[in-house]
Amino acid sequence: MNEDPGSTSGPAHRKWWDRLGHLFSGEPRNREELIDELRTAQANGLLSADTLPMLEGALRVTELNVDDVMVPRVQIVMIDVDAPLDDILAAVVESGHSRFPVHGEDKDDILGILLAKDLLKYFGNGHDFDIRSILRPAVLIPESMRLNVLLAEFRRSRNHMALVVDEYGGVAGLVTIEDVLEEIVGEIDDEHDDEEEPDLMHAQADGEWIVDALTPIADFNEEIGASFSDEEFDTIGGMATSEFGHLPEVGEQIAIGNFEFHVTQSDDRRVQQFRVVRR
Repeated sequence: MNEDPGSTSGPAHRKWWDRLGHLFSGEPRNREELIDELRTAQANGLLSADTLPMLEGALRVTELNVDDVMVPRVQIVMIDVDAPLDDILAAVVESGHSRFPVHGEDKDDILGILLAKDLLKYFGNGHDFDIRSILRPAVLIPESMRLNVLLAEFRRSRNHMALVVDEYGGVAGLVTIEDVLEEIVGEIDDEHDDEEEPDLMHAQADGEWIVDALTPIADFNEEIGASFSDEEFDTIGGMATSEFGHLPEVGEQIAIGNFEFHVTQSDDRRVQQFRVVRR
């Protein structure tokens, strides 16, 4: 038996690998040709749907400058070095940020970076507060710096934020490591980003419904015109699993009231999704 994994990939795959190998082994070619080759790899099943956008993003950061992704100056939450502790705490809570540039006479006079966690020691002991003593050094970078260079600098220095300065030395904006990574992997939601409510029910053209098992019974009743009680169970999944009397598998179905619940997704811990049909 031939154990060479390359021998099972077929002529089409070998041809693609030959072309990609030539691309890297020969003289450098343009970026568009490389991206075309990567897209061909995805079409041939050699790259997953998630991998291709990340590879394209990794190539893109070598072309973008800091000023392409930075938060502009007018949107930066800065703290005056002479601000009282109560005002600083209010700014931290309201913004939800964890790092803040601290300025002196004006917003171009950056004295350092305040980390919100460094304020914890002053809770209940505000009379000893001295903001200058807890400031971290500010990292200043030019607008023209390439994102790949900045990412390498973030990794080297272990900083997560940098202030962007213009040609005159004034603050033009702010950039974080998250801003750079989002160019590679796409939008990254943190705990302070506004979250959209997930859409747990999807009406189908044939009058059936695809329903997430975590759908609250009250929402299900309102959306589909049912009247199930939510006194004992909160979710459709909990109610249906109780009626089954066991953890159902994909393909099982049960009639409850005027509806049939067909299990379409489940794992070894819970039901995940139903197809619901009105009887």
